Amino acid sequence: MRTRVKICCIASPAEARLAIAHGTDAIGLVGAMPSGPGPIDDATIADIAATVPPPVASVLLTSRRDAATIAAHVADTGVSTVQIVSHIEPEQSARLRALLPATRIIQVIHVEDSTALGLMRAYQDHVHAFLLDSGRPGLDIAELGGTGRTHDWTISQEVVQQSPRPVFLAGGLTPENVGEAIATVRPFGVDLCTGVRRDGHLDPGRLTDFLKAVRNADARSRRP
Repeated sequence: MRTRVKICCIASPAEARLAIAHGTDAIGLVGAMPSGPGPIDDATIADIAATVPPPVASVLLTSRRDAATIAAHVADTGVSTVQIVSHIEPEQSARLRALLPATRIIQVIHVEDSTALGLMRAYQDHVHAFLLDSGRPGLDIAELGGTGRTHDWTISQEVVQQSPRPVFLAGGLTPENVGEAIATVRPFGVDLCTGVRRDGHLDPGRLTDFLKAVRNADARSRRP
């Protein structure tokens, strides 16, 4: 199976075109966050999302925590998919699925310890996919992504093995380590922001190197 690639922190239509031209499967558009790189205003998110051709997914990253306001954020931006970066209450997750029947829902799980497995089970009936990241949502100023840090991939491997939903792996991925990450975790897809940027801008060379590393890892996994 081919590992899907999501490039996050897309900041302009030009960056979206660059990522899509390199073969990415999804682009991430970061809404208002308490910390971290890449947030853009909702009007810019809507402008970029309108340029994304199917089957590439336009993914809104939202830090909102209740179903009604998350659904409103999706409506305001016109994206095809929403990524919930906070550990919201499971009942809000269930309500959101009812409010957004035509929108794909990705729930982020920040892998700090083995409690990630319990979070996966709490959300699994209400979402379409998971994304495992390295944030620290319990800090006074919450970290909800874009940390540039890896986490314990053995826990992520367990989540992938037990999850009934596809799982993306994020957190500190680069062209240099994504092959090892794929071999260890076997995720459905990988996601990154800072690992393909230089001086805050999406870098074509880093992007090329990342996609090549992913495809090489896929090829190795198919060898007998």
